[in-house]
Amino acid sequence: MTNSRGFSIIELIVVLSIIGALLAIAGISGRAWLDKYRVETQMKEMFIDLMNARVGAMQRNRIHFAVLTPTQYSVYQDTNPQPDGNGTLETASDRLLIQKNLNPLYAITYTGQINFDTRGLASPTGTLRVATAFGAAFDCITVLATRIRMGAWNGTSCVAQ
Repeated sequence: MTNSRGFSIIELIVVLSIIGALLAIAGISGRAWLDKYRVETQMKEMFIDLMNARVGAMQRNRIHFAVLTPTQYSVYQDTNPQPDGNGTLETASDRLLIQKNLNPLYAITYTGQINFDTRGLASPTGTLRVATAFGAAFDCITVLATRIRMGAWNGTSCVAQ
């Protein structure tokens, strides 16, 4: 005669152990995916804001400044003195267009100021990238005098995508 009243305690422990192991694996890979997604989102937003600063400088015929720190960036329009500014960033009197905080986990390595003149030319040029590698498809931005490119950091340079 067989006992068909349910599961034994050993069978339940085995099944729960397998489920726990699968959840742990899913949690680890889910965290890695989430980090990649957040890095890409942050870099895409920064890319758009830098492009908008460049285009805004050309459209408004005013110099725009992007001020970057590892955990924050701001974009200013040169408005002081009126009507078209003096070409120098004065954070107290120039118009703040946008200011965004970056997630400290995805801090960037660039600190400084990028200027966009009335023709949209950027100076100085450089590369902004996330300090820690998360394997994201887009984790760096290269600012050249005539263009801004987004790409992936390969350890030594930003490879445009």
